[in-house]
Amino acid sequence: MFEFGLPWVFALLPLPILARRLLPKSEPLSSALKVPYYRKLSHKGGSAAGNSLNLVMLWLLWALLVAAAARPQWYGEPISQTSTARDLLIAVDISGSMETPDMILNGNPAMRITAVKKVVGEFVLRRKGDRLGLVLFGTRAYLQAPLTFDRETVATLLTEAQIGFAGQGTAIGDAIGLSVKRLTQRPADQRVLILLTDGANTAGEVAPLKAAELAKQAGVKVYTIGIGAEEMVQRGLLGSRFGARRINPSRDLDSDTLQAIADKTDGLYFRAHNPQELEGIYAELDRLEPVEQEAETYRPLKSLYIWPLSIALLLSLLWAAIPLIAAGIAELQRRSPKSNGRKAETNGGQPV
Repeated sequence: MFEFGLPWVFALLPLPILARRLLPKSEPLSSALKVPYYRKLSHKGGSAAGNSLNLVMLWLLWALLVAAAARPQWYGEPISQTSTARDLLIAVDISGSMETPDMILNGNPAMRITAVKKVVGEFVLRRKGDRLGLVLFGTRAYLQAPLTFDRETVATLLTEAQIGFAGQGTAIGDAIGLSVKRLTQRPADQRVLILLTDGANTAGEVAPLKAAELAKQAGVKVYTIGIGAEEMVQRGLLGSRFGARRINPSRDLDSDTLQAIADKTDGLYFRAHNPQELEGIYAELDRLEPVEQEAETYRPLKSLYIWPLSIALLLSLLWAAIPLIAAGIAELQRRSPKSNGRKAETNGGQPV
């Protein structure tokens, strides 16, 4: 649909007439320099037809400039787009303890980080319409992927994460603090952080409960997940069964702190002992934070002011070039051999 954004600008169309009638006429100035061929190049002093043409051109140029100032624009067909109500950050622990092989995937022992990459990666790909980001933390917390709609890239960066890249410690408080900082930089109706760890806070500058208080003030809901089996057989010398013993690989998991963080921010704490429970937790998060949003409709807008401006420029250049072209043609005709022949005939057939 075509329309003018500022249609009231067309009220300026009679401005030249008003200026001509209301402003006092200027006194003619004597020429300081006389140019013999000026009348050939000038629009003034021409015939009545030429003056009428000049007047029409001036009005046409003025009308085109006014039309450009009125902001002509074209609205395209309505387009529906799903609105995003969530900025969702996923914080994953990549400290040394995440190498513990107490998970079972496809019937084989697997490290915790392997199970996390599989389950969380599938969760990321399901979150179509949300703006996702990834924080990796160990001794320090790093923003691996800023908030983005590119779910495939976030999943790839999670898959490529390596144990120990962020140090061997566990900075839970720093991970929450960094996530809150990133989430509050973008306006959103709801901000969500999903933090997964297998230990307790052993590094960093911000205490976990202090970071949770900051998250509450910023309107960030924190879901915490503790991962790790509660029993694992540790083999004896050279991997044999002799001397094997059962241990609790999750003895360092600080469930009380993770529960307190979730309670303070109106989130929930989940405990995953195996990949199946971890999958169930992320399925529950899909239910608690549904993806479906109301669609918003917008119409693409294209500005068209460049067209009247371009036409005005071309017409003004053409208008300025016409007398120059006419003068050039007249000069060529004056110097042509046919013209010289006529001069010879008028001089008794003798060339001059």
